[in-house]
Amino acid sequence: MLRSTGLATALFVGLASCGSSAPTAVVKNGTYMGTYSPEYDQDFFLGMPYAQPPVGSLRFRDPIGLNTSWNQTREATQYSPECYGYGSDQWNYPVSEDCLYINVVRPAGCYEDENLPVAFWIHGGGFYQGGGVDQRYNLSFTVENSVKIGKPIIAVSINYRLSAWGFLSGSEEVRDAGSLNLGLRDQRMALHWAQENIEAFGGDPERVTIYGESAGGASVGFQLTAYGGRDDKLFRAAILQSGNPIYYRRLRDPATGYAEQYEELTRRTHCSNATSPLECLRQLPAEQLNTAINMTSPVLNLTVWNPCLDGNFIEKPTSLQLAAGEFVHVPIISGATSDEGTAFSPRPVNTTEDLRTFIMAEGVPANLTSELLEAYPNDLSVNVVASLGDARPGPEFGPQFRRSASYFGDSVFIANRRLTCQTWAAANLSAYCYRFNAIPTYNLSAAFGVTHFQEISYVFLNLQGVGYEPAAMRPFTNKSESHRDLARFMNSNWVSFIHDLDPNSWRKTSVYNVSEAWWSQYENGNPMDFVFDANVTSYMEPDTYRKEGMALINAHNYDVYGR
Repeated sequence: MLRSTGLATALFVGLASCGSSAPTAVVKNGTYMGTYSPEYDQDFFLGMPYAQPPVGSLRFRDPIGLNTSWNQTREATQYSPECYGYGSDQWNYPVSEDCLYINVVRPAGCYEDENLPVAFWIHGGGFYQGGGVDQRYNLSFTVENSVKIGKPIIAVSINYRLSAWGFLSGSEEVRDAGSLNLGLRDQRMALHWAQENIEAFGGDPERVTIYGESAGGASVGFQLTAYGGRDDKLFRAAILQSGNPIYYRRLRDPATGYAEQYEELTRRTHCSNATSPLECLRQLPAEQLNTAINMTSPVLNLTVWNPCLDGNFIEKPTSLQLAAGEFVHVPIISGATSDEGTAFSPRPVNTTEDLRTFIMAEGVPANLTSELLEAYPNDLSVNVVASLGDARPGPEFGPQFRRSASYFGDSVFIANRRLTCQTWAAANLSAYCYRFNAIPTYNLSAAFGVTHFQEISYVFLNLQGVGYEPAAMRPFTNKSESHRDLARFMNSNWVSFIHDLDPNSWRKTSVYNVSEAWWSQYENGNPMDFVFDANVTSYMEPDTYRKEGMALINAHNYDVYGR
């Protein structure tokens, strides 16, 4: 495994005198003053608007670019609130409807004469929670490591509208107004802002890499396929963590897919009988609308709204777009965790008939369900959660939970990840594909294994567990040094890809000792994934596991899974 050496410390200390106490950046609309961090020798520019506040008459509309300029220097030293969202990701942060802000973290003064590659982070959270200000996604550790390994980059994070605020649909009026997939359009606006302004911070607008996890990974996928795969030159590479250009959910019709939720929202807000229910929703005080969305109901949850098939930003089912080559042709990293499905499987799963019922509840017809049950046998030797060995989980999960988690993990993320890698390889595009196989310190049942989100602290090199509360949830508490080594290794691969489009290039002048296998590109004739592991040296493996099941899923992405 990789180990720190004295060279790393010497290199970092040598750069410690480069900073400025009041860094400034002259963007298109005026001048910002950020703050200098002597701890990291970095400049922070925080809470800068990339669009007009989506409030009042701009609620439920496409983001509008900034139309004002200023002469006096404005401070950019504090994070903005997160957007209104619904879940634990919002608990530690203020929220607001006025939330379309961007943050930039850069190495301090030493790179003033260079235009550095840019890492553009899009957070996850199911499209109904989360924020770019979430400190679990602290960018300082990545920027710090980029300097250490001689691949300096600038890092960016954003907020975008969530839940009904960003993904309202379910009526002909909303569809006809074009007020759809606004959260994705927010992301696009932020990418345009970066193109216009990132050079003012020392970034190179021609070397932007977008990356994200879960809904953030799906967002990256939607940016790759936006407007029929039109290449607006907003990024030159992409990293998809547990998310793909083929969406993990059914893409619903914009007029009918969320009709029940929309009707309930307008009922709760007394907008249902208005001449224009949409305009009525626009005119509500933000707190009143927020309360209506967040109202507890045993029947209908109004907090979860997802992207819909709007025929514009999402022009057609994205599996059809990939099959037709209608996506931005750039290099990618694409991967998932070993046991994604433990976070998405129903439970308990006691019998084969239970699993049959759960699969068919997703809209899978009986004949295909029978084929899937054969392709996903009740055999622990081929089921996920290998860390349990021969054990089956307890009654809360049911004796066939691992079988069910194998199917649901593949149907949500892993099969689409495989098809993404195959599609890129068939188009002669660079694709570096992976499986993440390490368990950080979380208070989760052993039955969850290497579940969803587990790689985040490693990718962000968040060895201190910043943003993880309580302390018992900090990822590296009481973990062996091999886990910290894995984090250094993964982060260096990500940085190297952002810098050079090659996750391996940092090794040539590495400040770390590296014994891991070389990460080779995906080839359809010999499909291989890189396995990131902390218990053994990370390695390459054939991407052929659960082959029959994933092939069945991918053959029916459009006609059965509706994506």
